[in-house]
Order: sequence, then C-alpha cells, then structure tokens
Amino acid sequence: MLRFFFVLSMITTASVSTSGLAQSSSVQTAVDKNFLELETAVVEAGATPIASIDHARLAKAEGVEMPASRVLIFSDPEINTPILEENVRAGLDLPFRVLSFDQDDRPQIAYTDSQFLKVRHGLNDTQALNTFESKLLEVLNGLDAAPAPTSELFADYGVIELRSQRSVPEAVERLSTAVMGQDDTVWFGEIDFATEASQQGVALPDTVLLLFGGPAPGGVAMAGFPAIGLDAFCQKLLVYANEEGGSVVIFNDIAALAELHYGSSAEPHHGLNKRLTSTFRTAIE
Repeated sequence: MLRFFFVLSMITTASVSTSGLAQSSSVQTAVDKNFLELETAVVEAGATPIASIDHARLAKAEGVEMPASRVLIFSDPEINTPILEENVRAGLDLPFRVLSFDQDDRPQIAYTDSQFLKVRHGLNDTQALNTFESKLLEVLNGLDAAPAPTSELFADYGVIELRSQRSVPEAVERLSTAVMGQDDTVWFGEIDFATEASQQGVALPDTVLLLFGGPAPGGVAMAGFPAIGLDAFCQKLLVYANEEGGSVVIFNDIAALAELHYGSSAEPHHGLNKRLTSTFRTAIE
C-alpha cells in the first residue's frame, strides 16, 4: 500500500534591487526549470511520483533562508522489489530520488545511483542494479546530472540503527504519532514495500518507509550544505521486521551525509541527529 502527496509551494515574484539577489533569482529559475523537466521525464518513463518537495520555499515560509533546492522522489515497485529481496535495508535508499539545487550560485542536479546502493548495502544482484540504473538514466536523459559521491562510502555508512520488541505495524504507528506530534514537522508519505512486493509475487518481511521533514531545522542544516537535500530534510525512516518478531528502525546520519558530500559537517547536523534519535528511541521503547 502506498500513501503519498505532493508538497508544493507557491512561486512568488518580487522585484530585485541588487545584483546578488538577481543572480540568486536566476539560479532559482534554473533550479525550477530542471525540476519541472524531471517531473515530466518521470511521468514519461512510467514511474510513480511519490513526493515533490521544495526545500527552500518550505524553509522560507518558516523564516529560514537557504539555497534553492527541490527533491523529487519517484518509484517503480518492479524495480524496487528485487533489490529489497537481496537486502531489505536497501529500502533506506529507495525509491528513486533526484535533487535539483543551487550550489554556490550554480544550478546542479544530483541523484542516488546503483553504485551507491551496491556499496552501502552490499548488493550483488547485477541485473537488479542495472535495471535500477537504466530507469534512472532514462529519466535523467539530456540533463546535466551527477551521482552522489561514493569514493568514501562503505557498507552501512551513515546508518543509525535502533531495535525494538514492538512489531512493525505497532512501531510504525508509534513513530508516525511521535513525528507528527512535533509542531515543526511535515509529513511527506509512506511506502509499504512488503505489500508492493507481494503484488510482484515476492514475500518480504514487513517493511515500511516513512517520509517526513522539518522545514525550519532542515533549512538550517542545508543552508551551507544544499546537496544533502538528496537524503535530508525529507528524512527517510525504514522500519522492518527482525527474526524475533520485533522491528529494526534505520535512518540517515545527517552529519555523515554532510561529510560524504562536503568533507565536513556542522553543529545543526549533529543536533538533528540527537533530536531524531531521541524521538525515535522513545517512540519504540
């Protein structure tokens, strides 16, 4: 079962009085143009849009300024399932995601490729990885895009893990309630990978991906590190069943992702890690 919606922000226009702001406006226009091309390509490729998130405009609505950044998350269960069958933890980096963003006043496009999944999750199914990459490149065709860095990546890099005796349905319910009990959080969607796999004739353990974000704290964390919008701001929380009947919860270490993309991290990244870990641990105790 899939539940999703698009988070859209109104695009406003305003007069610009300085060359710096004019340049920023020009980059925002380019970021928007690239993003709209991506949305069109996703539909043409037959994939399912999951979430369209405008980091910068959502942050600005909360009084936080950051570079232009928009992430598109889209899915194809037939492609996801063979990857999850080999390692369900790969669901933390599924489904597809592409980021259109401003890096130092230059519009760029970044994406998570099959090599990232292979290294981070120890995948060996070449056919499944090639199919993932082919669909991704079909969407990116004609666009100047670069994959997320993998030179410093290793197995389980930047994965924070918590364990609970609660079942997956109970853990998901409690985590969702805890997340949305915070007044600075926006819900982006939920994907039940196990149900999607069953429709492909594949049995997976209960596996659910939760998508949410905090525009204000996320905007602060991304202000000098916009590329982490590929994995942060829309926080991905994967919950899957363990062999004892309980559940495992994994999510991204935001500081580790900043270091992967930029070679350094900042206090807001570590602060968010502490907040998220505390919130999730309390929810599933």
